[in-house]
Amino acid sequence: MENTAVHFVTVFMAFFAIMNPVANASLFVGLTQGSDSTMRRLIALRSVVVAFIIVSAFAIGGREIFSIFGITLPAFRIAGGLMVGAIGYQMLQGEQSTFHTPSDDDNDKSSDAALNIAITPLGIPVLAGPGTIATAMNFAAESTFVEIVRVLTAFGLMCVITFLAFVGGQWLAKVLGQNGIKVVSRLMGLILAVVGVQMLIEGVRGAIAA
Repeated sequence: MENTAVHFVTVFMAFFAIMNPVANASLFVGLTQGSDSTMRRLIALRSVVVAFIIVSAFAIGGREIFSIFGITLPAFRIAGGLMVGAIGYQMLQGEQSTFHTPSDDDNDKSSDAALNIAITPLGIPVLAGPGTIATAMNFAAESTFVEIVRVLTAFGLMCVITFLAFVGGQWLAKVLGQNGIKVVSRLMGLILAVVGVQMLIEGVRGAIAA
């Protein structure tokens, strides 16, 4: 039971750090300016649903993806660790992650219709970016069915929290202020950097053992 709780908390904190709902709430507010409260809730709901579907697909089909492309788990963990660690480092420096920041092209497309924002850039790459997918696949690869369900449950809980943060984004921004959001982002960056290093260590250890 203790190992189950530790595993769940570890997975949840990794997702929390990489999705950073506090900082992304301010991004959501900026992208949905001019939309009424009903539309904002609909955009928030659709974005987390899109993210959950994408991440779940990669988490469940991770083994098949590895098999198709001839990828070993240690190699993926090394690459994923470097990617997640880089995101954490950028956050520690107070910079926006280039892996999870919408491009100008994304923003141009999202202006076509309000609900498109939920798919891109919010669903992809802000929530279900490469780092989030790598984290999910790392925890779910070569895991039992129960462990995969645990990973998806942790991510589902993270999606619920993200939805609430999006809906209450304006209130959250007022309470914390820009400085508060920066502090939280850097703390999440530190956690994320540690997660990346741990993934890298496990990957190198697995490669040596193989």
